[in-house]
Parts: sequence; structure tokens; C-alpha cells
Amino acid sequence: MAATIQNIELKSSQIPLIYEEDKRLPLVTMQFVFTNSGSITDTTKAGLAKFSARVMGEGTKKLGSNAFAEALEAKAMHISASTGTETFVMEVGCLKEQFDEALDYFSKLIKDPNFTQEAVDKVKTTTIGSLSSKASNFDYVAGNELKKVLFAGSALENPSSGTIESVKSIELEDVEAFIKKNLVSSKLIVVIGGDVNLKKVKPKIAQIIEGMNKGRSTKLKKLSASSKKTEKVLLKETEQAYIYFGSPFNMDVNSPDFHKARVATYILGAGGFGSRLMEEIRVKKGLAYSAYARVHVSQSSSYMSGYLQTKLDSMDEAKKTVKEVISEFVKNGVTKDELKHTKKFLLGSEPLRVETMSQRLNRTFMEYYKGQDLGHSQRELELIKELKLKDLNAFIKEHTEILDMSFAIVTK
Repeated sequence: MAATIQNIELKSSQIPLIYEEDKRLPLVTMQFVFTNSGSITDTTKAGLAKFSARVMGEGTKKLGSNAFAEALEAKAMHISASTGTETFVMEVGCLKEQFDEALDYFSKLIKDPNFTQEAVDKVKTTTIGSLSSKASNFDYVAGNELKKVLFAGSALENPSSGTIESVKSIELEDVEAFIKKNLVSSKLIVVIGGDVNLKKVKPKIAQIIEGMNKGRSTKLKKLSASSKKTEKVLLKETEQAYIYFGSPFNMDVNSPDFHKARVATYILGAGGFGSRLMEEIRVKKGLAYSAYARVHVSQSSSYMSGYLQTKLDSMDEAKKTVKEVISEFVKNGVTKDELKHTKKFLLGSEPLRVETMSQRLNRTFMEYYKGQDLGHSQRELELIKELKLKDLNAFIKEHTEILDMSFAIVTK
């Protein structure tokens, strides 16, 4: 059964619900997805969204972290909270026969989260410990530095987990204020799938939502990546050079040309050994084990980024090669064979992207979230199938902004 979009009718509003029935296993999963509630909202204290999600993982105030976790474990139930850049997600998963009880615990958690100093201190300790250990992960360091360069002055310049300094500054009242503002029904999309009778559980889900604050829905602000061609070099005790690069990519999330961007970036740097960057940097010059470039297009940002590792003494040559490959790509486009092979891969591998229920639910959610019609992803494949070489190359040549590259490099 394909995923469908319905509504949960409340007294004063309608909540969108994405549903797919799957009876192959006696399992149920449900997500409450709150839009414009992820790390994009961390404008005062970096890492607050993810920190708040971790506090929501500490159980209810009445039961506490350990007793809440033990109660769930005894019935093989799972409840968690997580964040993305734009969303905050509360999820519950369980066996079919435990779903009513799981909903009860889910409701208790939303109504009475463990907002105590003890819970905040625990999350603060584990988060700072995690951030401290990442200080020697130079891929993490270089990736974060690139975000600082591309999105200086915005929430996106900071790592989603925050910094040690910002996490130390987060207090209990910050978490309470974040949850009160963002876990509200006006921002909610419900996603549910599995062996579940929707007609029976809809009223129970509606009851949980009725108990929540309605709050206020807010629009995401689109942030632009810098075109200043900045280079930031960090000196560390390392045996390799970590080169991260990025640039603006002018495209809206609903652009009718998005299928062209998928094909173009696969050929440039997302296609593994078949990509231009891998061919030049690894196969022909032996400068790195791998090299990638991708575009990121969402409601809050649109940019290209890529990375590679190389020997310290070949850093300059590797950086120069990246610039040359992308410049050549924009100037002359792709070949007939490259387009043919990319079409074959993207169309042939499609079944792998929709083989599980969670994949199909996520795809339907993304279509709805982006304001697209149901089935848009399938129609996009048809556009890829029919894509002409001259149209793809014309598209590539229009996007000269990807030549405005900034670099973040960790070296010795």
C-alpha cells in the first residue's frame, strides 16, 4: 500500500497525517514532526535544539530517566526525540499489540517532560564530553569551519550540537522555552505506518494533540551561502590535509530543474568512481582516496559542498585540481556517455530507495513538506529519463555561482 496524506480533525484546526499500512510485520511506528523547530532556530545559543531533544529523551518528571526507560524496555517500546536542520521529531515504535500503551507513554512524555536540573546537568555533561572527543576528528572540524565560512552570522554557521562554550551556557529555562515554543500543534505533521488500524488510533492521536499548546507556525528564512571565495586554514597535529570546499547554488526547493541538478552533481562528484572529481583526483593524479561534491537544497538554504583528504605536500595541487575540474565542468558540461550512465544508475537504483516502509513514508513526507504533489518523486524520474544532453549542459553553464568557492582546510 502506498503512503497517503490525510487530516486529523480537531476542534479548531486540521493536522496533516501521512500514513502507510504495512502488515508484513506486527510493528507500528509514529512520528510527530514539528517544522521550523530544528537547529535553524538556534539563533541565541548554538546547539539548543539538539540539547532540548536530548532532555526530552530523559523520560518524564514523574518517573525520571531510568524508570521511564525501564518501563518502555519491559514492553519492547521505543520513544525518542531528535532534530534535523529544520525539524524536531518525536518518535514512538513498538509491537502492534503495545501501540495503545506506547501512545499513553508518548502522551505522558509530551505533557510532563523531565525538566529538572538533574536532567539538564546530565545532558550537559554527555554533550560536552562528546564535543571534546570530536576536537581531534578533523573531518568534523573542517566541515564545521566550512559552515562558518559559508553561513557567517546565521544559525547555520554553528555545529548542530553547539560548541563547548554554548552548551555550558544552556540552562533549564532555555530548554523549557524552546519546547514551549516549538512542540506545538500549529507546527505539527503526523507520520504513521505499519500494522495499524488508522480509524481506531486516529481519535487517540487527536486526543494527544488536543492536549498540546496550539502555538504559532512560523516561516523558514532562506539563508544564502557566501560568494566571497574565502579560505580558512586551521593548523593541527595531523598527518593528512583535510580540504572542504563549498559555494552558493542558486536553486529553490521546488525548482522544476531539480532533476537536472541531481544528474549534474552525480556526474561532478556524487557518483563515486564514475564522477569527474574522483576520476581526476584519485584515478589520474593519485592525490586522494576519495573526493566528493554534492548540492544541498532545502527550504532554509541551497549550496554546493565537497571534501577530500590528501597528503600534506599535495594539498595545494589537490585544491588547484578541484578548482580546475569544477571550472571545466561549468564551461563545457557533460558528455553523452556520462549522461547515459547516470540515467541508467539513477533509474535502475530507484527500487532500493523505496524498498522499506520508512523510506516510502519519508519520501511522501518530503513531498508534502516541500509543497509538492503526491507522486512528485516518480514524475521526477520520468524527467530524468527524458533529459536531453543540450538541456542539461545549458543548465550547468547557467550555474556559474558554484565557481565562487570557499575553502576550509585542516593541515599541519
